[in-house]
Amino acid sequence: MRFADKVVLVTGAAGAIGSAAVRRFMAEGAQLAISDIDLSKAEALAAVSGERAKAFAVDVSDPASAAAMVGDVVAHFGRIDVLFNNAGISGKVAPVHELDTEDWQNIVGVNLNGIFYVLRATLAAMIKGGIKGAVVNMGSSMAGWDVLAGGAGYASTKHAVVGLTRIAALDSAPYGIRVNAICPGVIETRLGVPAGDDAAYDAGIRRFSDRIPLRRIGQPEDVAAAVAFLASSDTRHVTGVDWLIDGGQTLQSWANAPDAEAFPKLV
Repeated sequence: MRFADKVVLVTGAAGAIGSAAVRRFMAEGAQLAISDIDLSKAEALAAVSGERAKAFAVDVSDPASAAAMVGDVVAHFGRIDVLFNNAGISGKVAPVHELDTEDWQNIVGVNLNGIFYVLRATLAAMIKGGIKGAVVNMGSSMAGWDVLAGGAGYASTKHAVVGLTRIAALDSAPYGIRVNAICPGVIETRLGVPAGDDAAYDAGIRRFSDRIPLRRIGQPEDVAAAVAFLASSDTRHVTGVDWLIDGGQTLQSWANAPDAEAFPKLV
């Protein structure tokens, strides 16, 4: 019950990781502001989460929408103690020289601008209310630690969120607010998987499991546990970190995995 009497805002809450975080925070006594671009899914999650939860609609890529949502949360609950700044997209995968401007801007609009807009509004609300809160950004993911072929838009935003997290941690430290980021490796979600592509999805899960030193795919609950830890008083002296959660995946390299499948393939 580390979050009893605490108000926790989760963005992108209707997704696999967001909903796992909602369940984790709810189990530990929090009041939940469940925020998502899909209000119907957010409302459905709030309905099964109980009377301590309320759904809010937001388009994080729109600064006015982000600010309004944070204002609505504060108006309803009175404050925000914890933010899990989770909303994000995978976006189009394409080589740099083939990535359209519109696709680039769409990824940046959600994964970087969206993180910033919600973070800015929430920090302002915490400071105004005198709340010594905690923020956990859906930070770099493994893309902030590794190179992803065709992932220029996605990886660029994830690298950028690490820098934003560190600066925000420094800027908000005088107010007693902590800002950290989590960096998940491959997690078993369907983000970016086409509908009906179950066979390819299952094959990809097996392939990744074989390449991860711990020989398992991360689960949304693994990420939720890390988020709750960083948001809790257990880490009261931790700020400005980007915490990798990947089962050792990024430890692999040509030097220490000579028997791994050859990559990249020659054209």
